[in-house]
Amino acid sequence: MLDFDSCYRAISARDARFDGRFFTAVTSTGVYCRPICPARTPARHNVRFYRDAAAAEAAGFRPCKRCRPEAAPGSAAWDFKGDLVRRALRLIEEGVVDEQGVRGLARRLAVTERHLHRLFTAELGASPLAVARSRRLRLALRLLRETSMPVTDVAFAAGFGSVRQFNATLREVYGQTPSQLRGARPAAGSGLELRLAVRPPFDARALLEFLASQAIPGVEEAGAERYARTGPGGCRIELLMRPDHVLLRVDAPDLRGVARLVARCRRLLDLDADPQAVSRTLGADRLLAPLVAARPGLRVPGAFDGFELAVRAVLGRLASPAAAGALAGRLAARCGRPLPEPAGTLTHCFPTAAQVAGADLSGLGLSDAQRRALQALARAVAAGELDLDGGADPAETARRLLELPGFDPWTAEYVAMRALGDPDAFPATDPGLRSAVHALAADGAASPAELVGRAERWRPWRAYAAMHLWTSLPAIPQRTLEKV
Repeated sequence: MLDFDSCYRAISARDARFDGRFFTAVTSTGVYCRPICPARTPARHNVRFYRDAAAAEAAGFRPCKRCRPEAAPGSAAWDFKGDLVRRALRLIEEGVVDEQGVRGLARRLAVTERHLHRLFTAELGASPLAVARSRRLRLALRLLRETSMPVTDVAFAAGFGSVRQFNATLREVYGQTPSQLRGARPAAGSGLELRLAVRPPFDARALLEFLASQAIPGVEEAGAERYARTGPGGCRIELLMRPDHVLLRVDAPDLRGVARLVARCRRLLDLDADPQAVSRTLGADRLLAPLVAARPGLRVPGAFDGFELAVRAVLGRLASPAAAGALAGRLAARCGRPLPEPAGTLTHCFPTAAQVAGADLSGLGLSDAQRRALQALARAVAAGELDLDGGADPAETARRLLELPGFDPWTAEYVAMRALGDPDAFPATDPGLRSAVHALAADGAASPAELVGRAERWRPWRAYAAMHLWTSLPAIPQRTLEKV
């Protein structure tokens, strides 16, 4: 349950730290707002608080035109155990309900539709279908207001099945037509541009440094204020860091998958994290307190594609970051789809699991063990036996990874940390973590068992603790050859 007094204090102060954590509905006006809305603070007796925008819409409230709830950061209500609702929300963002309906979503999660509906109503105050519709509507509203895309393209890009359905839904929820909602049309551009909201503080520099150290040649590139990569269908994606947001630029012939691209970019940069909650827990630990104070907005780098990240982890298990990146680049050049025209250093899309599963991997410089590991991983993902998109339970996914050749506890935890977005994943056997603790701890205790014991007090944010420890070292490490 949301605490009324705490929420009301937040909206009275227009506290940006709570942006996206809840929404304020005003009974006297019939609108719902973000905590940072510049409008006059409503009277207490006219206020209702909702955890999700879909719940406010289901209760009959429409979005505020001043604070634009559709532009808020994603929910920061991390589920510490990676439960069903959190995984379902991730699949909804991936467009599963748009493509397969609620029945398909329930099937992916191995539960009944009834059970899923009950959980969503209890946790979010809205059904899975209402949440999916709300996500579509909010993306459509942003595309209408921030881009020059024709209304027909907006409808399909947002995930609607037809323009008629799009128009009817907008009239039902907002009481206006797409043209009325659009207002002044932005100037036409060569591609799509969207602002991705950020919950402050946000340490973009450390994030980009990490991504640069792990970049796959031909697929990714990262600089001081910019990250670029290739994506599905040969699209080119660019993320530009700004003081209060991240600017997403997409150059693609077909933007029907824009919702999925936005969701993946947000996860890659960990934009929906709650840095205040992380700091409260980790900042209370004597070892980590100075690190948290120095980098209060540190994020855990995610993954644009789970399979790609798992491949990179396998290659990095027994190689330096540079060598692992070179191997991954050769794999992309051999098996991936080439861009119609190179864009700077970007030349190829990273191959899918199906492409790697049936490919000849000889001559790439891979060892026999690496080839076996990559093709076993690719076959499992291509066959649907392994879900690396975040829809499966992290603990179960880690267990299945350990059954594959080339995966050990470190590799499985690293994949859970970045690809599955598990905020409590912790690769305790990593030598870099042990070195950092040894340098910082007064007692110098840093064996794997001692590190696991010490990390208990960092739950449920152990992945963030790992990032703080790694960034305290002279350079961000990757696993070394030695067994520790």
